[in-house]
Amino acid sequence: MADESNEKLSREHRPEVIRERLTKPVKENLASDMVLGGIDGCVTTFAVVSGVVGAGFSPIVALVLGFANLLADGFSMAVSNYESIKTQGEFIKSLRDQEQEHIKKIPEGEKEEIRQIFKNKGFSGETLEKIVDTISADQQLWIDTMLIEEHGVQKTHRNPVKAAIATFTSFVLVGSVPLIPFMISGLEQSGQFTFSACLAALMFFSIGALKSRLFAKPVFLAGISTLLTGGVAASLAFLVGYVLREIFGIVAM
Repeated sequence: MADESNEKLSREHRPEVIRERLTKPVKENLASDMVLGGIDGCVTTFAVVSGVVGAGFSPIVALVLGFANLLADGFSMAVSNYESIKTQGEFIKSLRDQEQEHIKKIPEGEKEEIRQIFKNKGFSGETLEKIVDTISADQQLWIDTMLIEEHGVQKTHRNPVKAAIATFTSFVLVGSVPLIPFMISGLEQSGQFTFSACLAALMFFSIGALKSRLFAKPVFLAGISTLLTGGVAASLAFLVGYVLREIFGIVAM
């Protein structure tokens, strides 16, 4: 297995393969948006379910509030993600415009910034000056270098529309799963809640496990960690519903 892995790495790092890979545009990674949307969607709906059951309301209330929160919160989260990524893109563009203006007005000062940056990396003498001359000869490369090295941001930004769609889709699909048992009229409410809890637990664990596979992390530990996060949120919602029922004397419906 190790020999196969090393052979694969060697093939992937041949000059012609590297050259081809670097000419392709960087693929956008939507995994974080989908994981975030899925976890939040499942937490949102199962927290509503837990609160409703804890308060002693009927299953239809869980369905109504669950779906209402699912769509409203999913849309809100998608819009928030869209605005966040869009703002980041606008911030990067403002930095790019700023660096372009500085290069135009004070090129020697900007060259000195490049010189100091690479001097701090250990370059000196003729090699350092060649680096400065090479970078400053290409304005696009110059600006990109300043964005990464001085401001610590990437030269590209993500597509906010794709991120928003991924977030909303994952939120709704995963978040609707805990509501399925409440559509089954033949089950008692306790059975519906137990079934819903099992489905929610499965979703939490699956999302954590999927995340671990994407980023080469231990599957079981990642699944349990996500499961505990969702479990704590649901437990708090159930506790709040139960306490408020006792305080206000809510009669089970």
